[in-house]
Amino acid sequence: MVLEMHEDEITNVVRKEKIILKLGQHLFNKHGHDVTKHEYIRQKMRETGRLVLQGRKNGKLKEVSDFFIPANFPHVIEAVHSVAGWNEETSTYKAPSLALKLGHNLKKMANIIECEAMMSGDKNTLSNVQAFKQICDTKWSECVSSQALRNLSEAKWNSPQLLPFAEDVKKMHQYLDSQSKEHQTKLEEEPSIKHWAELAKVTLCQVILFNRRREGEVSKMSLNSFILRDTSSTHPDVELALSDLEKSLCKYFQRIEIRGKRGRKVPILLTPDMVTSMELLVKTRRNCDVLDENMFMFGRPQALSHFRGSDVIRQIARSCGAEHPAALSSTRLRKHMATMSKVLNLKDNEMDDLADFLGHDIRVHRQYYRLPEGTLQLAKISKILMAMERGQLSEFKGRNLDEIQIDPQERVLMDSDGSDSENEKEMTENDASDSPSNSADKSKKSTAEVGQHKNQQPPKGKNDKKLQLNDKDLEEPHTTKRSSQNSRRKWSTEEIEAVEKTLMDCIRSGKVPGKAQCMECIESSPAALQGRTWEG
Repeated sequence: MVLEMHEDEITNVVRKEKIILKLGQHLFNKHGHDVTKHEYIRQKMRETGRLVLQGRKNGKLKEVSDFFIPANFPHVIEAVHSVAGWNEETSTYKAPSLALKLGHNLKKMANIIECEAMMSGDKNTLSNVQAFKQICDTKWSECVSSQALRNLSEAKWNSPQLLPFAEDVKKMHQYLDSQSKEHQTKLEEEPSIKHWAELAKVTLCQVILFNRRREGEVSKMSLNSFILRDTSSTHPDVELALSDLEKSLCKYFQRIEIRGKRGRKVPILLTPDMVTSMELLVKTRRNCDVLDENMFMFGRPQALSHFRGSDVIRQIARSCGAEHPAALSSTRLRKHMATMSKVLNLKDNEMDDLADFLGHDIRVHRQYYRLPEGTLQLAKISKILMAMERGQLSEFKGRNLDEIQIDPQERVLMDSDGSDSENEKEMTENDASDSPSNSADKSKKSTAEVGQHKNQQPPKGKNDKKLQLNDKDLEEPHTTKRSSQNSRRKWSTEEIEAVEKTLMDCIRSGKVPGKAQCMECIESSPAALQGRTWEG
């Protein structure tokens, strides 16, 4: 594996440092059976090589063993900062993820050295490594990881969340269909490396796009997964639970199972066109210089590796004429499917089935694959905030967010609960502007009206004042808009009785009624309130 590394000073460090080679051996023992992880192992060794090289440039750390001497811990932090591009003025890393990875690599090497020291009885080295690990547990988060994690988190703030546009996805599907037919014909007529590779790329992209599968999972699909697929028909007893359409779909699609994330089994559905392309690829593999040792369905000719789905999607997204090709990636396509499934209002068991097909844990699915957070807050949570602002939250009791309908342009009456002193001042001004006889008439009328509602006696104390204020408000309604533009019109006895008939609960509690309640009040007494609007 080291022989395949790019020849530079980092590779020279890796070859000469035994502990880095032992780190590579440790990772190979765990992941070496998977050919696709070999590049990952080389990457880990080169990351550590860069750190050692930087330590030497700083002049304090000559070899890997020096990194695990407790007194050198500040110099280790300095080397990590230099490699990850730490900016002292802004307290940010240029590559925060690299800083985290270097910490993991150091801890793995410390574990390797500790095990060897135990087996060899080297008490001095064992003491140093254990002290280093203890210092790391206490100081690493403070010096490195907390800042790196903060940088990664803040980088996601206010960044646009691109989701594929339906029109772009449609263009991509149409482009793939035409390219698939064209390359099938060319490969049948003239088998060649070029034609085989082009059809393999198109088919790979079709499978990823149709199934909304992780590109890495489909790219690594083994040849045997396709050849040994289950082509048997649906069991007759199972068909009894299916509709006619579902039965026809079972006959139309073929299904294979591949290895997914964390070793999870995930399904792939294939259309007849995809099956035709893949059967042709299998048939012409040897004629097109695809090695027998290459275990991948979409393997590269004359190599042991496979085509990378991310590269293929990026290339085809640019070629198909999409307006937003950057939004067409396997991750965004998967989020697009999960997000759009919100439109279908799926039941819990149906959502579980969808998450299982996508290879998600249902908790992860609900946390990350849903409406974008910004949209959710703007469109859904804002309803709650507006209802609370207007004092209308109790009106929506028992409803979910989708059922709440609230007009952002709606104006509401001033709430007497929140501004008793202002209402008292305005009441005094209004009383002063009225004649003494009018005031007396109003007082008598209020007393008579309260007496008519023996079964609806308001509570004593403060609420008597609130009832009085709201009666006054009914007589001379005011809103922030109407008070400055329109003249007030006195409420008649019939109008007051009609309002009290429907809105007495609001009057007693001092709560300002919402638009829906006002409209209901007007509709319940159209004759008495025909000259009134919901605003007054």
